[in-house]
Amino acid sequence: MPHILLVEDDPMNREMISRRLAWEGYQISIAGNGEQAVAMAQEVHPDLILMDIGLPVLNGWQATEAIKATPASQSIPIIALTAYALNEERQRSFDAGCDDFETKPINFAQLIGKMQRHLAGC
Repeated sequence: MPHILLVEDDPMNREMISRRLAWEGYQISIAGNGEQAVAMAQEVHPDLILMDIGLPVLNGWQATEAIKATPASQSIPIIALTAYALNEERQRSFDAGCDDFETKPINFAQLIGKMQRHLAGC
């Protein structure tokens, strides 16, 4: 069962996303801010990270840059989850090191498809 690190500061979003992913058969760890995400990426070494962008302490871009700059975690795929649907935000996510991008509200069929592509081989 693939291990997913869900990085989301909003409790309602966190609950909804984690329940859906657990229902799909994923093991879930949760971080509530960017600083926790960086630490947990090192501690639990998840198979994939779902990274909210609008986070406290470190935003999603800063957390992604830190994760991708660390040899032990740089190969973990990161999918940005954001309500910012503008092309500039998408490009900024890729520039920070995100491997994919999904807008909120989340289309779960689309997100699961992206996750499966990035998890191929796990």
